[in-house]
Amino acid sequence: MAAAKIPGRVEALIFDMDGTMIDSMGYHAQSWEIFARQHGLSIEIDDLMRRTTGRTGAECMRELFQRDLANDEAWALIAKKEQIYRELFGPVFAEVAGFKAFYAQALALNLKLGVGTAGDQHNIAFAMSHLELTPAPQAIVGGDEGLPGKPEPAIFLEVARRMNARAAGCIVFEDAPFGIEAARRAGMQAVAICSAHSADQLAGPHVIAAARDYHELLNSNFLETLHVATS
Repeated sequence: MAAAKIPGRVEALIFDMDGTMIDSMGYHAQSWEIFARQHGLSIEIDDLMRRTTGRTGAECMRELFQRDLANDEAWALIAKKEQIYRELFGPVFAEVAGFKAFYAQALALNLKLGVGTAGDQHNIAFAMSHLELTPAPQAIVGGDEGLPGKPEPAIFLEVARRMNARAAGCIVFEDAPFGIEAARRAGMQAVAICSAHSADQLAGPHVIAAARDYHELLNSNFLETLHVATS
């Protein structure tokens, strides 16, 4: 694990979902390829993932079709794509290594825990039913709630608002460049989870650590180094 600096008073941790909590990005890539093929589209999957990861479903569909789809049409299309994803990932569902243990340790420190994802309510329900987090995150904000997707900061700021946490007191855990940038724009510190990108690709002045997974963070006693708010 690489670490830069530890922030001041920490109130809350905010987790992205796909690629950060759950090891799902390869199955999203597969579902995009299948969906595009069904619609007669030829795509370069690495380029599409670079342009869409962290963006809302409607934004992703507009990127894929390269036209200004109406909201109803865009969300109907993403629903079909995400059904393919869940059918692929469900039988082999896996967390990013060590996530649940890290979540439990953060809870024991009385940190507020939230989720800020571009995923829709169906993907959120799917992930949460498999993870079985107890207790559930204090706030979950999804990409189908009318907020702009990452790199805009709105999703992370709304998570903080619902948890009654200051932006400056939040640390965002993210696996994608758009999410890392969204954390910066929100005025939050970030930890890079390098499940799909390198630490260099996820670097920034606000990034306080980079790790392949949560085992690395646990083994480095990352949470113990934080100055956790007590009120």
